[in-house]
Amino acid sequence: MFHGPGGPRFILEQESRKASDVGATLARLGSYFKPYWFMLVLVAVLMIVNAWAQVITPDLTGQVVDCFLAPRAANCWYTTVSPTRALDETIVGLGGLVATLVGIYILGAILGGMMFYAMTWTGQRVLKKLRVDVFQHLHRLSVGFYAENETGNLMSRITNDTDTLQQAVNFTLVQVVSGALLLVWIAWVMLTKSFAYGLVSMAVVPLMILATTWFSDQARRAFRRTRQEIGNVNANLQESIAGVREVQAFNRENANIAEFERSSAAYRDANIRAVAFTSALAPTLEALGYLAIALVVVVGGIAFLRGQDLFGTTMSLGLIVTFLGYVQRFNQPIQQISVMWTNIQSAVAGAERIFELLDTQPDVTDKSNARVMPPIQGAVEFDRVDAEYKKGERVLCGVSLRAEPGQTIAIVGPTGAGKTTIINLIPRFYDVVGGAVKIDGIDVRDVTRASLRQQIGIVLQDTFLFSDTVMNNIRYGRLDATDDEVIAAAKLVRADSFIERLPKRYETVLGERGTGLSQGQRQLISIARAALANPRILILDEATSSVDTRTERLIQQALEKLLHGRTSFVIAHRLSTIRNADQVIVIQDGAVVERGKHDELLARDGVYHDLYMSQFRREVEEEPARQEVMVAAT
Repeated sequence: MFHGPGGPRFILEQESRKASDVGATLARLGSYFKPYWFMLVLVAVLMIVNAWAQVITPDLTGQVVDCFLAPRAANCWYTTVSPTRALDETIVGLGGLVATLVGIYILGAILGGMMFYAMTWTGQRVLKKLRVDVFQHLHRLSVGFYAENETGNLMSRITNDTDTLQQAVNFTLVQVVSGALLLVWIAWVMLTKSFAYGLVSMAVVPLMILATTWFSDQARRAFRRTRQEIGNVNANLQESIAGVREVQAFNRENANIAEFERSSAAYRDANIRAVAFTSALAPTLEALGYLAIALVVVVGGIAFLRGQDLFGTTMSLGLIVTFLGYVQRFNQPIQQISVMWTNIQSAVAGAERIFELLDTQPDVTDKSNARVMPPIQGAVEFDRVDAEYKKGERVLCGVSLRAEPGQTIAIVGPTGAGKTTIINLIPRFYDVVGGAVKIDGIDVRDVTRASLRQQIGIVLQDTFLFSDTVMNNIRYGRLDATDDEVIAAAKLVRADSFIERLPKRYETVLGERGTGLSQGQRQLISIARAALANPRILILDEATSSVDTRTERLIQQALEKLLHGRTSFVIAHRLSTIRNADQVIVIQDGAVVERGKHDELLARDGVYHDLYMSQFRREVEEEPARQEVMVAAT
């Protein structure tokens, strides 16, 4: 029902386009953290203390050497160096220093655990809010959006793309920020202790930055490709499972398997490329880290033998040990940040896809001054209506018609004539591009969609049932309805007869899309849902076209009660519907070519007569037999 030929142009931009600014994406993601600023403050405090613990330990390790193992008074601040110091004093002092080191290590581990827990607590709430925002936005988008976007791809944006953010938000972000803080802190301490030696220790940093920048850029491109390909895999999977009957009926198993293999292979290749760049970065940075350690040892050893560095700073063995510890700690966060940054690139690629979806604007929106639709009386008017799905390609051209309250309007015409488009315009699933659709003299674009659709009931030929109880599927028509009202609606449309035979009657849980029920039973539940809503306007895509004769008779009897006093628009596939209609509208090539009652249109010997002879003549010939069956059914 929801889309006509061609469909509206709502396709999301291809992921192959140039990515949006990474900084803007991260800033937008950061806005989701604002409600949890207090937890971020706690994380920041824990991060600072944890960084202090990591900065102080190399210096204390150097003090072990300079104060006790190879005393150098000039570089020993832990205790007074004395050649005549007793052995027991040395052991006590050394033990105290070692105990201090162990205590700081334990404190750092505890603070690190607390920091990651606090960030995980915050991150999970951010991800939940992001998922809910995407889910809400999907429900606000126009139905035409779904005509051109695969369900599996959209699901991938809520599941896989948000999953890529999970590790980044929970762990990677903390490691990157704490690593950056540690880098700055260690660099300042090294330059303070020995400016020349500090420069030597950080000599490989520019090379690390260049390597990280290049590998990260390549990884981001590759990860963006993987996000697109996993979306294609999910879309292929969802479509194949949903259409499994058609696949088996037309012996398409092998073709579908081959197509799935192709999409999976594309995802595999994109993933291998992304992992290749990620994997290559770590050993590159590790090699540069070893080069930095070698420089520290060689330059420090030469300076130790000379007794001082190039700037005259006294060089001790303990200071060399301290700088070795600093370099290891300095290189470690650089490597972590570089590797984690590629993970952030993957997360950014996922965030870009999510925000791209959130930025997609619905084609049909409420005006800023839209008012609530008053209780509908049922007069519906199409005033020279033009409609299109693709810009410049008209589906309806100058359609004018009027339905008085309580009338039944049958809409007939060849396939692709524009019948579905007409009924889609009434509840504003699409908007007109010319003219106006009015209900009780009110342009439907001037009222809120919710208040309009609340008073319109829709029964489709291909009905949709949810994986829920029968009771809740009927209650979907009016969520505040009581159980008694739901049962009354089911009885009205004669659905109670088969519901009472279900294992748990109204509490029976249906399978996906109503699996386990016949087409006629699913249709009866759908009609009961519309009856419960008690709408003033009914839209029927010939609710009896897919049911047997006995069920059709039951539904027609129910519809006679349901349609009484209500305005209804019916896309007619059965002659009985047309004969009972107050007005028959004949659509051809997007225009109304004939209108009137059944007998009047037949007498004109025009388009309707041709449709009747080609589409309904066989039904007329079978009518006597059908009537006998219907009489027997009653």
